[in-house]
Amino acid sequence: MSLDIVILAAGQGTRMRSALPKVLHPVAGNSMLGHVIHSARQLSPQGIHVVIGHGADIVRDRLAADDLNFVLQDKQLGTGHAVAQALPELTADTVLILYGDVPLIEVETLQRLLKIVSPEQLGLLTVNLTDPTGYGRIVRDQQNRVSAIVEHKDATEAQKAITEGNTGILAVPAKRLAEWLGRLSNNNAQGEYYLTDVIAMAVNDGLVVATEQPLDAMEVQGANDRKQLAELERHYQQREARRLMAAGVTLRDPARFDVRGEVTVGRDVMIDINVILEGRVVIEDDVVIGPNCVIKNSTLRKGSVIKANSHIDGAILGEGSDAGPFARLRPGSVLEARAHVGNFVEVKNARLGEGAKVGHLTYLGDADVGARTNIGAGTITCNYDGVNKHRTVLGEDVFIGSNNSLVAPVDISSGASTAAGSTITQNVGPDQLAVGRARQRNIENWKRPVKIKKD
Repeated sequence: MSLDIVILAAGQGTRMRSALPKVLHPVAGNSMLGHVIHSARQLSPQGIHVVIGHGADIVRDRLAADDLNFVLQDKQLGTGHAVAQALPELTADTVLILYGDVPLIEVETLQRLLKIVSPEQLGLLTVNLTDPTGYGRIVRDQQNRVSAIVEHKDATEAQKAITEGNTGILAVPAKRLAEWLGRLSNNNAQGEYYLTDVIAMAVNDGLVVATEQPLDAMEVQGANDRKQLAELERHYQQREARRLMAAGVTLRDPARFDVRGEVTVGRDVMIDINVILEGRVVIEDDVVIGPNCVIKNSTLRKGSVIKANSHIDGAILGEGSDAGPFARLRPGSVLEARAHVGNFVEVKNARLGEGAKVGHLTYLGDADVGARTNIGAGTITCNYDGVNKHRTVLGEDVFIGSNNSLVAPVDISSGASTAAGSTITQNVGPDQLAVGRARQRNIENWKRPVKIKKD
């Protein structure tokens, strides 16, 4: 059975009080609409059609992709009118309708919904709520069959007492959809074309309206204001925390931990408080991450340790390596097995060989550091001449004294050493000691300058 997915994303979201279109507001580092598109893709549809309106150009620019078809709704005349804009593009057997501001919907829930659709039966996702205020109510007949959906503003007092609410998520036989949309009326309190009126039409045409429900009501929660957006964010984070703990991760406090991307974890991982994982992060067995760290688009190999207050971005840490506290590894940084990067060290586009050590207060940019090499405090690679970047190469078992400036391009061979306070501008051969500092002079009877009094 072929599938087309229509995502309604044209609303303005006035209660957000923002110039940003509502569906682009983020949950866990991705826009709400981005989350919905991600779920839609996992269903392998033949087409994903995104109906846009308010801020259409911005939405299209932010999320443009080869597998997305954007459809413009010039005037927001209701959900039924929005789906109608996509009708000319729909060619599949089944149409699934989703919403760009309902980001937490689970793929498994949608799969269960799609399984109940047939040419003579449509699938409707409903939810039971203690307080269904604002939701359309599911009206059932004496045989408990769905007969209609009544919007909250149009409902009688008796209908408002119904606790089963409409989520708006609907899967229908495509051949029937065009006919039903053509019969919609805007004779209601809002003067809009309600997609929900399709349910009564389907019943009148003799179709069965089968229902499914999400395992968690928050799956179908939308965000119309910043408060609801924050509730979605926290629920998402709680869900991710549970998933990681089930996979073998110890979280010191699941309430103080955020995932903003895709995380793969091994067993016996320990993550302390206030850690943020962004982008694609791979964490292997026995990794320890200290408090207040940000890990982005990085791989942490078995047994590596990230100490407190470190920022790791686009880096690879080898087995048993460690970084921090207060370390910053920028894109292109690679630590081989058991390499050590200490406090207040910044590494960018550099590789540290097995067992290499950079203890503290150092900048390494565009560098290759051999195995077991030790770099003293206060050392920097002078890798930028104002126009181009140049590389510094250190061999194995090199010793770099404290407060060195290594002016690239420069090559320091295996076994070489440099004296503290040196500026190294020329290559150093194997087992040589390089001393690149001015001769010290001690001046007798030196008179310090005195402050000149102003008139």
